[in-house]
Amino acid sequence: MESHEKWMQSALQMAEKAYSLGEVPIGAVVVYNDQIIGRGYNQCESLVDPTAHAEIIAITSAANTLKDWRLNACKLYVTKEPCPMCAGALINARVDFLGFGLYDEQEGCCGSLYQICRDPRFKHQLTVKGGILENHCEAIIKEFFVAKRH
Repeated sequence: MESHEKWMQSALQMAEKAYSLGEVPIGAVVVYNDQIIGRGYNQCESLVDPTAHAEIIAITSAANTLKDWRLNACKLYVTKEPCPMCAGALINARVDFLGFGLYDEQEGCCGSLYQICRDPRFKHQLTVKGGILENHCEAIIKEFFVAKRH
C-alpha cells in the first residue's frame, strides 16, 4: 500500500471514532519521520466549539508531542479538504504536506474554492495532494448524513 493511503487509513479510523460519537466523521493525523505524532477528529458538538475541527486537534496534538508549534517536515492527512480556518492553521504551523481525501466544493480551501495552502502571498506554502482514498472518505460522510436524516 502506498504511504499516502496508509496514513489516510489512519485518518479514516479517526473519522470512524467521530462517527461513533455523533460528530461529523472527519479525521486527521500528523506524520513526522514516518510516525503518527498527532491525531484528531471532529469534536465541535461534544466540545461546543466551532474550532474543534479534526485538523486543529491533530495539529495541537502534534505540537504538544514535538514541544514546538512549528511542524516543519510534518505531513497532515485528513479525510476531507480543509476549510479556510484549517488551511490557515496548516500555514501557521508550517506543515510541509497536506493529503486529503474528499474534495469539498462548498467550503474547501486547498484546491476547490481557494488554494490557500499554495498562495505565494503567504510566508509559507505547502504541497497539497487531494483525492487520496476519496471514495472511502466520501462514503463515511454520506452514510453519516443519511443516518442523521432518518
